[in-house]
Amino acid sequence: MLKHCVFINFKSDVLIGEKEAIMEGLASLVGVVDGVIDMSFGPNLDFEKKSLDFDYGFIMTFRDRKAHLAYETHEIHVEMGARLVAASCGGVDGIVVFDVEAD
Repeated sequence: MLKHCVFINFKSDVLIGEKEAIMEGLASLVGVVDGVIDMSFGPNLDFEKKSLDFDYGFIMTFRDRKAHLAYETHEIHVEMGARLVAASCGGVDGIVVFDVEAD
């Protein structure tokens, strides 16, 4: 399994409704794209005060890299990804992606 962890530094004027619309759009691919297993998203609680710049994030689980590649090219991901980049401070520089192989 692959855990796809994405952390976002949203622009200060991006409303919660836009953040959630992007997340819901991405989450709509669970069960639609073969091998996309689940997705969790929400605001950064940052209990340790180590990631103050990243106010929101999501974690998506894929069966394998092949499923992740299918997700990457899906039209909904392309559309939501463009909205995510546009809403992030510095565009792509406002997004951190961390992929982990999990058992």
